[in-house]
Order: sequence, then C-alpha cells, then structure tokens
Amino acid sequence: MLILENITKKFKDFYALNKVCLKVEDGHVHTLLGENGAGKSTLMNILCGLYQPASGEIIYNHERRKIDSPQKARELGIAMVHQHFMLIEAMTVLENIMLCSLEQKGILLDKESVLEKVLKIQEAYDLSVDVGEKVNMLSVGQQQKVEIIKALFNEAQLLILDEPTSVLTDEEAQGLFKIIKKLKEKNKSVIFISHKLKEVMQISDKVTVLRRGETITTVDPGGYSGEELAGLMVGEKVIEKTYDKLQESGEIIYELKNVSFHKNSKHSGLSDINLQIKGGEILGVAGIDGNGQSQLAEILTGLKKPEQGERIYQDKKANGFSVSDFVKNGVAHIPEDRNKMGLIGDMEIKENLLLKDLDENRFSMARGWFLRKKAIQRYAVSMKEKYDIRCSGVKDEVRVLSGGNQQKIILARELERSPRFVVAMNPTRGLDIGATKFVYDCLIAARDRGCSILIVSADIDEIVKLSDRIVVMYEGRIMGEVSGAKPDMLKISSMMGGKSFATIHS
Repeated sequence: MLILENITKKFKDFYALNKVCLKVEDGHVHTLLGENGAGKSTLMNILCGLYQPASGEIIYNHERRKIDSPQKARELGIAMVHQHFMLIEAMTVLENIMLCSLEQKGILLDKESVLEKVLKIQEAYDLSVDVGEKVNMLSVGQQQKVEIIKALFNEAQLLILDEPTSVLTDEEAQGLFKIIKKLKEKNKSVIFISHKLKEVMQISDKVTVLRRGETITTVDPGGYSGEELAGLMVGEKVIEKTYDKLQESGEIIYELKNVSFHKNSKHSGLSDINLQIKGGEILGVAGIDGNGQSQLAEILTGLKKPEQGERIYQDKKANGFSVSDFVKNGVAHIPEDRNKMGLIGDMEIKENLLLKDLDENRFSMARGWFLRKKAIQRYAVSMKEKYDIRCSGVKDEVRVLSGGNQQKIILARELERSPRFVVAMNPTRGLDIGATKFVYDCLIAARDRGCSILIVSADIDEIVKLSDRIVVMYEGRIMGEVSGAKPDMLKISSMMGGKSFATIHS
C-alpha cells in the first residue's frame, strides 16, 4: 500500500529525519517504534501533508505522490488520529463528523445522509457512540471512536494511530484492538505508534524501529521479546530497574479532612476524602481514569477549593490558599495535560523553564521588569544538558518538541525549585522507555531529598513500581490503602472495581 523512500526533513540545522524508509502492506498493522524525538510524528506529519520533506519519495498504491496538504491526504484515503484529539468540544459528534466533509442538499446541510452513513460505519466496526451528544460530555475512549469514525467517513484506507492507548484504560485499549482487527478484515492498513511494548507485541504484523531520525530495522515482532525490541529502540540492552521502598515516613506534610467537591458527581467529584501525605514518601493514587483523580490533584494544588472539609498544608489551614500561595509554599505540579496546562507552545524552551521564576533576582531586576538575558540563557542551557532535552537550541519553540522532551522541560521547571510537595499526574503518559526511566529517576531522587510526592496514574505497574503507599479511588471516594513494599494486587483490582477495603475480606 505505502512505500516511503529516503524521506529527509530538517528543522534549521537539525535532521528530524534522515533518509527514512518504510513499507506498509495491505491489511497489516505496522508499528513505528522509537524513543521520543526519534522522528515518528514528523514522518507521519509528512504522510498527512502537514510537513513537506526536504527529499525522498512517497509511493502510495503504486503511484508516486506529492502530499502537499491534509486535504490531499484525505483524498488519497490517508487519515491520522492524533495523540491530542482534533475535535470541537462544544459541538456534537455528528457536527464534528460533518465538518470534515460537508455534504449538501441544495443550500442546506444534508444531515440525514451523513447520519445514515455514520450509522453504517458504527455497525460495521462496532463503534458505538451517541452521535447527538456533545464531545465534551464523552469519555476519552468515546472521543477516540469519534476520530476513527471521522477517518472512515472519509473512506480512509490507511489509518495512522498516534499513541492511541496512552489515555485509555486497559479495557478501552482491548476495545480499540477489536476495532483494529475489523479494519484489517476489510483490508485497511494501520500505522500504529506506541511505546507500550506489550501492545506492540499483541497487535503488530511488522515493526519498524527509528532512532535519532534514522531507520534502524524492520522486524517481525513474533521473533523478538519486549526487552529485545526495547534494546533496538535505545541502542543498548535495557535492564529493568527496581526502586527501594521507604520503610518509615516522616511527619504529615499535607492532610485532607472530609473534603468534598461536587459530591454527587461520580466521575468529576470528590466525596469525604481523608488523606495524609507524609514527609519524604511517594503516595500512589491508583484507579481507572475519571474517578475523581483530576479533581483531587486540583484540590491539592489550589486550582479548586473544597466545598466541604479542610485541607491542611504544613500545619496551616489552607482552604483559602490560591495557586500562587501553594507555589510560594513549595508545591509543584506536573499536570496531566502538558500541552494545555504545563507549557506555552509558542514560547521558547528557555521561557517555559522560567514561567514561575522570572521575578527572582538571578533572572531579573525590579521584580521581573528587566530580564537578565545572559543568566537566563546560561540557566536554560544547563537545564537542557542536565535533563537531556533534545532540541537544536533553547530558543526552539516548545510546540515543535516531542512529548518526552516537553515533559522534561516541566520536570526541570518544577523539580529545580526544590519543592516540598509534588503532585505528578500521569507523569510518563506517552513517553518512551528511556524518557520514562528518566522521569522515575528524577522523582525517586526528589523523594530521597525529602520531598513528598503524590503520583496519580492509570498505569497500575507504574504505581506499584514507585509508591511507598498506595490508595485506590473509585467514583470520587478512597476505597482503601495498601503497602507499596508488598502490594496486594487482588485488593487493588477489587478496590478499582468499587469494593471497599472492608468488603474485600468478606
């Protein structure tokens, strides 16, 4: 179906892609594997018409093609479901689908014919979602289905899925794989981008490994273990690392007493939360996404205030604290959405690194009115080296970086402030093996310096790997607690399903 020959793309003096080759067969799932910044998204953006290659050829269905716009890609039957969905949240599912192909009947939009086609697609591929519902009312898994329906509505023959399971539960991921299987049965091809090696082994017919913008190899995943594929990605043998668990924790740093927020909402509220975070420990919050974890993080960082109950930070009543009050008192936040909440994409790397510190004397005079540009440049370069931020220079705009390098900027900004308490929301979502290990090492090092950390993650393996204590949330409530040193996985899974700690023993 598709041959990419010697695709090269440069940004200034930086080679994002250097003579990359790829072949995708009809009715196959072909996985692109590589570290953050390896060139996967850049290559797919060329295939989708968002970027133009400096050199190289695209052969699609046996013809050489110049894909100079997303519209041209759509006309050829190439569609991409981006890691960050391209949906208008205030509009309905049907309206979002109509935007990408406005079928008309006279001077009016022909909703009836669009709806008829959409219903046929839903039935054929088991893509059940309410087409009359507004997108902002849908779960992440349902929104992803809408993106796939959009692609199939435009007669896509080649579907590109960029980190499609990074925001899905295990159950939703298995549902996606069933959809992919149906696509294969109808001779459609899928380019699958993922860092989750278990999924790659499960779903792929072929795997192409990219490293530093170059093609390393293409293999049949059946002949390789996950560790061997990881080694191909990073260029060396990957050794699984374990972290010591804290035996004794310090004094209580942060406490929530009977805290409630939107108490009657099962998926965006909190109900009678009692929680203690102790000095120099990592407290993991396990649970399926959408059970109040986001609201818990927002309460802890000051983005929201409790409607009932008390929050006490470092022995101070903190119900009236604002975000800036918490920041001044040593609270750091690694947000769940690095693009919407963590970074300003059109600003430079060095500017994003200093968003919270511009009024410091070492970076400015007169409380931020006059910047010390040389000091800022030196600091940004030192952070680039310390956190291995891969870019052509600290003047690069953040939006052009890979997800892993964007996350490293947030880590550098938050952890270099020597925080007393850190809230880390899905800190490795969408990151490769190397970047994930780097994030883990940074968080453990901060804990060992005495920093208290609360980690929220839908990845139970991540929670178990890092946490000294683990609590489980379900429908806005804390169901119970287990030790991080010897976690009882049966108890954890039972609590994630809604059984309280007391119920598990019965």
